[in-house]
Amino acid sequence: MLKFVLNRLLMALPTIVLVSVAVFTLIRFIPGDPAALMLGDMAAPFQIAAMRSELGLDKTLPQQFLTWTANVVQGDFGRSIVNDEPVLPLVASRFLVSAEVVIVAVLLASLIAVPAGVIAAWRQNSLTDLALVGTATILLSIPTFWLGLLLLLFFGLKLSWLPVLGYVSIGSNVTGGLLYLVLPIMTLVIHEMGVLIRMARASTLEVLRLDYITHARAKGLSESAVLWRHAFKNAFGPTWTVIGLILGNLLGGIAVIETVFTIPGLGRLMVDSIFARDYPVIQGCLLFVSLSYVLVNLVVDLLYPLFDPRVVAG
Repeated sequence: MLKFVLNRLLMALPTIVLVSVAVFTLIRFIPGDPAALMLGDMAAPFQIAAMRSELGLDKTLPQQFLTWTANVVQGDFGRSIVNDEPVLPLVASRFLVSAEVVIVAVLLASLIAVPAGVIAAWRQNSLTDLALVGTATILLSIPTFWLGLLLLLFFGLKLSWLPVLGYVSIGSNVTGGLLYLVLPIMTLVIHEMGVLIRMARASTLEVLRLDYITHARAKGLSESAVLWRHAFKNAFGPTWTVIGLILGNLLGGIAVIETVFTIPGLGRLMVDSIFARDYPVIQGCLLFVSLSYVLVNLVVDLLYPLFDPRVVAG
């Protein structure tokens, strides 16, 4: 087990290095001069040159990368061009807002969709199976922004059950904060259920065809015992991987949902920073999202042996 953990940790290190290089390089391809943007259109050339020197933009790219990497390791992601705030606290606070929505949505989607997928596999080719697979296919086909707008229209405008736009921090007002998060969480839950139902069904079908399931049935065990005690644990491994991928993707990719529901999360911050040409914030957001994705997948890999001990044995 220790060898398995060390191998996964060592595999994550090159990924983090490549991600850092990619983030640094991509930002340099964005058109425009950060120094000129900070000083405005009326700045004199000598002022722009002095600002470039202060920001280290007059150095070679390898020198800039080494300086930037050293600062990031120390927790210094730079300062925002727009509001002169430190980037790391700004990104971290917005990330927590996104995490509130994403983690709850993925948890609820998993609790609903995984058992549904297992039941669909157990009742293969029955009306229940066809209904669940058809529902999952429809849910996968609906764009999240359109689904979010439909929920806003129905629950917010027509029924007036939930607030339409805005955001209230749960820390300041628990009830109000939860009400503002219901619709975005519901949108993500409905969409991601389609993926998880299909994955859980496919992995369960594969396990149900194995010899040890036939042996368990031959011993006289009930179908529910065969399904939940013997099949579910081995079938959940691939689904667990998909859950990790979904969580990583959503943590950095819910800009559309945050825009529809005006949630001040990380995705919304990234979009606003792109329009404002706030290069340090864009760079900080990309790096934070990439590292979060790597970390989530690392945790998924480390927990995978709980569902399939053969991974460690191999």
